[in-house]
Amino acid sequence: MSLVTPTPPTLHDSAPPWQWDVFCRVIDNFGDIGVCWRLCADLASRGHHVRLWADDSSPLTWMAPGAREGLWPGIQVLDWAQSQDANLVAQLPPATVWIEGFGCEIAPEFIASYAISISASASEGIKNPVWINLEYLSAESYVERCHALPSPVMQGPAKGWTKHFYYPGFTAGTGGLLRESKLLAAAAQWDHTKRSDWLRSHGVAWQGERLISLFCYEPEGLSAALAHWMRGPEQTLLLVTPGRAARAVQAAWSTAVEASGVPEGESKLRLHHLPALTQAEFDEMLRSCDVNLVRGEDSLVRALWAGKPFLWHIYPQDDGAHLDKLSAFLDCLQVPAGLRTLFAAWNGLPLPSGAESTPIDWALLHAEESRMAAHRWCVQLAAQEDLVTALVNFVEKKR
Repeated sequence: MSLVTPTPPTLHDSAPPWQWDVFCRVIDNFGDIGVCWRLCADLASRGHHVRLWADDSSPLTWMAPGAREGLWPGIQVLDWAQSQDANLVAQLPPATVWIEGFGCEIAPEFIASYAISISASASEGIKNPVWINLEYLSAESYVERCHALPSPVMQGPAKGWTKHFYYPGFTAGTGGLLRESKLLAAAAQWDHTKRSDWLRSHGVAWQGERLISLFCYEPEGLSAALAHWMRGPEQTLLLVTPGRAARAVQAAWSTAVEASGVPEGESKLRLHHLPALTQAEFDEMLRSCDVNLVRGEDSLVRALWAGKPFLWHIYPQDDGAHLDKLSAFLDCLQVPAGLRTLFAAWNGLPLPSGAESTPIDWALLHAEESRMAAHRWCVQLAAQEDLVTALVNFVEKKR
C-alpha cells in the first residue's frame, strides 16, 4: 500500500520569510514543548525565522540536539524570563507573528515593550503582529465553530489589538495537522532494509519478531495486552520508551505474568528498553514497528502519519473530559467497532454497547482490518492542508 504524498507547500513570494515568536510553557510530559518545537522546525525549514521562548527548554537536549546551542538554522531558543527584559526585547527584529502555544499567555512586559516599539515606529510602516492562540488538538465539534475566531484585547498596552484562536484538527474546517513537506515520502520509502538498519543502530537485537512500540502513561489495558503477547502465538518484541512507559511496564509485569498462565521461560514476549529518542528517531521508530501504542498529542499525529495500526492513550482528566475527546476522535476517523473496543479497553473507559460480555480481542491490533484502517486514515488526513501551510495562509490574509 502506498501513501498519497501531497504536493510540497511553496512559500508565497510576497510573504515569507517572516519573523515568528513562539511561546511555550512546559506543563508536563513534554508534549507542549514537543509540538512547539516541531512547529518551529517546520517553519524554519520553509525559510522563516523563529524565536522559541520556553520556560524549560531542557527537553530539547534530547528531542532536538543542538537546538539550545543555536545550531538549527533559522531558530533561536530563548528563556521565557528573557521576554520580560525590555532592553533585550527592544533590540530584537519585530515579529510578524506571535504564537501562544496551548493558550499560554505572553508576558505583559514583552507585550508592553513591543507596543511601545511599534508605536514609536509607526511612521516606518511596522504593523502589529498577527497574534495567534494555538489551541490543543481535538476532534470535538466546537473546534470547527471556534477555529480562527477573533478575540479583541480589551485592556493593557495591547488594547485594541486582536488575538485569533487557532485550532489544529482532523477536518477541512480546522487548522490541520503538523506535517513536514517530506514526511510522507520518507514514510513511504521506509523499507525492510531501513527498518533493520535502524533497529541495529539503536542496539535492538531484532530476530524477526512482530514489533510494537510503547509510549504511554499508565494504561488500564497494559497488563491484559502484555499477557496476550506473552501467550502468543506470534513472537513479539516490545520497544519500551523511557520514563512513564518503562515504569508502567514494570508495575504491570507481575499481574500480566500471572494472567498469561505461561510458564517461566516460555513467554512469546520480549522487551527492549530504548533510550530517549530525538523527534526524528521517534518518527523512525513508529515507521519501523508493526503496531504503535502512543500517548498525548504529538505522538498521536506522528502515529497517524506512520500509517501503522495504533492505540492512543489519551491524557486522563479528573473531570472526565477525555471521554468525550476520545469518542469524538474515534467518530471522526470512523474507527471500526472492534478497534473502538480496544481503544476503550486500553484507556480503561466504558466499553461500547454490546462489547461488555465479549473477551477483548487484542489480536485485532495486528489484523489486516487494522492495517487497512490505519492506511485509510493517513491518506484521508494527508489530503488536507497541513498546519504550517494553513498558518502561513492565515497570517498572510490577516496582514
